[in-house]
Amino acid sequence: MSNQYQKLVNTGVTKNIAKQLGLPRPAMLRRYAAGEPLVPGPVLVLGDGASAQPAADLLLGWGLDVLRHLAPGRKVGAVVVAYDDVARPGDLADVALNLGPAVKSLLPGGRVVSISRPVRDGLDPEQAAARQGVDGLVRSLGRELRGGATANGLLLAEGIDMNAASAQAGLRFLLSGRSAYVDGQFIEVSGTRGTLPGDWEKPLAGKVAVVTGAARGIGAAIAKTLARDGAKVVAVDVPAAGGALAKVANEVRGTALQLDVTRADAGHLIIEHATQRHGGLDIVVHNAGITRDKLLANMDEGRWKSVIAVNTESQLRMNQAFLAAGLPGLRVVALASTSGIAGNRGQTNYAASKGGVMGMVRASAEAFAGVDGGINAVAPGFIETEMTAKVPMATRAVGRMLMPSLMQGGLPVDVAEAIAFLASDAAAGINGETLRVCGQSLIGR
Repeated sequence: MSNQYQKLVNTGVTKNIAKQLGLPRPAMLRRYAAGEPLVPGPVLVLGDGASAQPAADLLLGWGLDVLRHLAPGRKVGAVVVAYDDVARPGDLADVALNLGPAVKSLLPGGRVVSISRPVRDGLDPEQAAARQGVDGLVRSLGRELRGGATANGLLLAEGIDMNAASAQAGLRFLLSGRSAYVDGQFIEVSGTRGTLPGDWEKPLAGKVAVVTGAARGIGAAIAKTLARDGAKVVAVDVPAAGGALAKVANEVRGTALQLDVTRADAGHLIIEHATQRHGGLDIVVHNAGITRDKLLANMDEGRWKSVIAVNTESQLRMNQAFLAAGLPGLRVVALASTSGIAGNRGQTNYAASKGGVMGMVRASAEAFAGVDGGINAVAPGFIETEMTAKVPMATRAVGRMLMPSLMQGGLPVDVAEAIAFLASDAAAGINGETLRVCGQSLIGR
């Protein structure tokens, strides 16, 4: 479990006491477990958009129980809402008003996923208003759901339909336990590239993945999750973390590379290790990062430059090496942060570095597409790690309840699941995007 408070208010005698006192009770989130169903019950498909029937057929193909109408008293595990044909704000009403009763029938850990089109230049103002209205609807619904349920959206660019591999993979990810801490977010599918896995339980089978900062915390969780999904993992971290790094590498049956990512030749050394030891390089996860927090008024040059060097400049330099090597199909996932989106007191250097990562990702998308690859970012919010565990329990509990819709911090595996999805061949039609894993934190969008 993520914290002691959550255990206390959801189990045993203390559960009843919490109810009587009216204490907030963050739900136990539905996370991925091998062999568990994709969703906890039938999937209701609402709307008359072009994606509605293809989505229903896809869900049936996955062996799910699919409903097009909700019978009285029927519980559902998920609701898929087709909004891809809305042309004016008034078009939102019928489906939205049918969605309301469906939400009341949603099982704990349920999912609501909208399918719509992104706002783009040149749209008629009414159409743009309708499309942006879906955004507001879904984000607000995410704050209303209870029982660990989430609401997210799939955005299909013009010309993309549910036949696209990334549209199918994106829908599956958002319905599954892998997206437990993704809430109020949208995944945009902008291309038709992508190959669906032969086995959804091993979507990274045969891939070679490098994870920097892999010795502990989120990095170790990423290495373990990629290995679970079938990848051969190269775990990278600084020499000072060599013991912990070797332990992670052994656990995932991969190899360890002791390396300071700020070295000018770090990218070349990573390529050399991966190709010589494993025969290639398919996935790179830029997880290595540091914090050197201080109010800007008290910031010194060393704190500022070291954070930028590790968190941003090292990624830029390594990416240049990867592109120069022409590695075919390389998929890169960079770690950003919600601090880089909405800011955080005492973290001007860190927020600048993580904002820089997101800018790098957007600007690099075309170059990576040129080698049939792609680059995306994941922006975690409050994640329970060894560092956050040092904060007093009461302080952490209050912070969790004030910030996200899910009233709890995420786990390192929540970040790892999003990265594994974006690293897969099935996500090749998603490029230049940043996916927040923050439980719909109140800060930023």
